Amino acid sequence: MKIGCVKEIKNNEFRVGITPDNARAYVAAGHHVYMEKGAGVGAGFSDNEYVDAGASLIDNAPDVWGLVDMMVKVKEPLEEEYPLFREGLILFTYLHLAADKGQTDALLAGKVRAVAYETIQETDRSLPCLAPMSQIAGRLSIQEGAKYLEKRFGGEGILLAGVPGTPKANVVILGGGTVGMNACKIAVGMGANVTILDVNLKRLEELDNMFGAHVQTLYSSDSNIEKAVKDADLVIGSVLIPGGSTPKLFKKKYLPEMKDGAVFVDVAIDQGGCGESSHVTTHDDPVYIEEGVVHYCVGNMPGAVPRTSAIALTNATLKYGLQIANKGLEKACENPAIAAGVNCYLGKLTNKNVADALGYEYVELTSLLG
Repeated sequence: MKIGCVKEIKNNEFRVGITPDNARAYVAAGHHVYMEKGAGVGAGFSDNEYVDAGASLIDNAPDVWGLVDMMVKVKEPLEEEYPLFREGLILFTYLHLAADKGQTDALLAGKVRAVAYETIQETDRSLPCLAPMSQIAGRLSIQEGAKYLEKRFGGEGILLAGVPGTPKANVVILGGGTVGMNACKIAVGMGANVTILDVNLKRLEELDNMFGAHVQTLYSSDSNIEKAVKDADLVIGSVLIPGGSTPKLFKKKYLPEMKDGAVFVDVAIDQGGCGESSHVTTHDDPVYIEEGVVHYCVGNMPGAVPRTSAIALTNATLKYGLQIANKGLEKACENPAIAAGVNCYLGKLTNKNVADALGYEYVELTSLLG
């Protein structure tokens, strides 16, 4: 199979979908890898490393798109890339279609076979290709939140951990999944007062066993959320419905009740966000203030640490990419995890959560594969 990778064009996105080690693995399996020149530079990988791994360098992105059977990326294609779609092309990347009607329409019109990292799901319900970025985003959320609590960014002007004789910051985490757990780990490590909320009592028990007296666990009801955020200095939104739109747990009505200069980091923004007051921002202009609350809603948070992110991501995606390359997508879909990742197939929408979010017709993938 001919496998391609191009430079990401999203704002301040420096990750790359294929590392030199990945290229070497694809080539060793008998495939051809075509890299746009400079695609890996932002993540610290030179063109020479790809050549040494057996990949071929191509001068520009459109030529790579036109040449390959499978395009491996990191982030969803942007509008200027839609004309490069073609029938039967396999697109293997993050898609987040529930919050992106335009991209969904373009993939369906182009009859692309689109496999989304974020909906690849193993039988134990784990999301292996989403997990590493969730770990990074969770840890970054505290790092970024602590920064934007600084007065010069509009924050309260407090130190997350405090010092002897001063109060520690109150951190509230909405959602106890991978993002929430990793945010909790960093917040506890920095010495903050941490409250974490979730609707899954078993998960709260696990978090209680994990962090003990260092955290307060609460059931995620509207009243508990409202009470918690009222005293919060930093709120982390880390709610996820695989493939679907995120529920708006952080209400606009909470904002006037919160501290002036409190910070809200909406990690779920690439799925539509879990805040009613959230809208996507970029690394160039990451925050805005609404009713005194600083909002950080960057849609590609892990792009800020591209070396770590690219290696962590491709460690997870390579195994599935090799299965698709070795067997072809249809045969690879005998693996339920890969089948769950197929969001669009030759003009049909094959992910129910995406279809429900957009109000589109859902078609069961097995009916299309025969």
